[in-house]
Amino acid sequence: VATVTKIYRKYIDLYQKNGSYEIEEMDKIALLQVFNRGEFSSGHLEESPNKNLIFKEKPNNMGIYIGNVSNFDSNTGHININLTNEVGIGDSITFEKEGARYTISELMIDDNNIRTAKSGDFVTIGRMKGNIHIGDKIYKLSSKSFSEMISKSFENVENKKIPLTCKITVKKDSPIIIKLKSLDGFSNYDDIIINYKSDIYPTQAVNQPITKDRIIRQFSKTTDTPFSFAKFDITLDDNLYIPGVSSLNSLRRTVLEELEKAIIKKFTRVPVDLKLKNVQFEEYIEKNNQKKISLLLNTLNLDYSYYDLTKVDRLYLPMHLFIIPKYEGILKYLTTNYNSYIYMPTIIKTNYKNVIMNIIEKILSTYSISGFVISNIADFTLLKEYKKDYELIGNYTLNVFNDYTASELNNSKLSTITLSPELSKFDIQHICKGLTSELIVYGNTPLMNIKYCLLGISNQCYPECDKKCMSKHKYYIKDRMGFSLRIIPDNMQTITKIYNTKITSISTDNLNIDYARIDIIDEDISTINNIISKVKKGERLEGSDYTNGNIIRDV
Repeated sequence: VATVTKIYRKYIDLYQKNGSYEIEEMDKIALLQVFNRGEFSSGHLEESPNKNLIFKEKPNNMGIYIGNVSNFDSNTGHININLTNEVGIGDSITFEKEGARYTISELMIDDNNIRTAKSGDFVTIGRMKGNIHIGDKIYKLSSKSFSEMISKSFENVENKKIPLTCKITVKKDSPIIIKLKSLDGFSNYDDIIINYKSDIYPTQAVNQPITKDRIIRQFSKTTDTPFSFAKFDITLDDNLYIPGVSSLNSLRRTVLEELEKAIIKKFTRVPVDLKLKNVQFEEYIEKNNQKKISLLLNTLNLDYSYYDLTKVDRLYLPMHLFIIPKYEGILKYLTTNYNSYIYMPTIIKTNYKNVIMNIIEKILSTYSISGFVISNIADFTLLKEYKKDYELIGNYTLNVFNDYTASELNNSKLSTITLSPELSKFDIQHICKGLTSELIVYGNTPLMNIKYCLLGISNQCYPECDKKCMSKHKYYIKDRMGFSLRIIPDNMQTITKIYNTKITSISTDNLNIDYARIDIIDEDISTINNIISKVKKGERLEGSDYTNGNIIRDV
């Protein structure tokens, strides 16, 4: 944190002073040293495809490249390296095929022990072991000297304090009165004034009367607070005695505590009244256990006989499937024979908005469509001209987690609201009255949508891509535990959806919902019909591949 803020502060100041700046190489190296995952990327800022958006060789801190292993003696633990960056005793390093971190405790040039070595030196580093081979890249994960230098930049350094004005009135046989206020320019505290009447009554002095300097000295001891007294205005009667210096210290602490309380109160949010007006609620009322079925087909398969699909009340079809020519025949059959909805993408890139609107127009003119499943709040505006003629269904991505969100969305004229998959059974049973609700009761839950194509290794489509996304193959990524997570690319916007390795399967028995939604990725038609039958009976699928999700636990 110290490194990043120090460097950013430097260049913000340079820009404010000169209107431009040029980043020094030493600052780039400093940022790389504290943490980096494959050096730096321009992210999504560039208009051209960015194949370097993700660094796939190493998932954690890469450090700084310092050279390759030119020789390794596994018996002595010595490696030789021609340095491309400086190293020293106490630095930590790692190797490209070795996950362990090693601290340099032996560093030599021509068998002579040294403390540091610079770029260009041919050195021997001792006491190394593990999965090390000639030619392996070596990275410096941390620099002892750099860490010590950065630590000195924030350790034992005086912190900035809020300057205060302090008016103190000390009169005989009257309580000491104090008034605190922050100096002008600290707008967050300008309207905070503390008036404090103490229980300390000064008396006539016998020997050593209190002085203004003594009062100022005792009140200025604010070392362990975020405040400092920048200006004093003291009214002090002659020849007065205040019993004990400790009483002044206690008084200082008390008034500063009162000031802290006032500041905290100013910035403390008051909880809103959560009692919704004009909204009726009901306790659990069991709806017809024969739930209607909504079916989401995340993929289509030319080898499947969709003519055999039965007992589906609503069919959801992702928008990107409509732009793939080979699916035109299947889509025409499905949209003609089932109550079909365009399943809107979770992410809509800004520069694709017009493209998507053109695609929607083409879909509506070509296929029989009943409505849209909207996946984010922006869809309300995007699809506003279609609200009159087409049904709108709220997707689970609107995160309907309580009665208040459900009521607000219900007032937005959504015909159905899909509840959050994070809700427990108790929460589902107490959703607000009058809501037509839907719950995903089967399917692999999407874990993440990323604006990147894992297959094309880019954040945009590019002409030379071999278009793996258009093939019939299935793709997975494997996590560190060895689990395979299904991925589905959206070839329309270069977006990848990553799914949970386990399938959520929930019993609909006694669930207070209208529609049971089934999300399909690769299941064939026979399996889909079997799942529908089980859902209609209120049953769930059992086995190690299935999970109850959050239905029996709170998030």
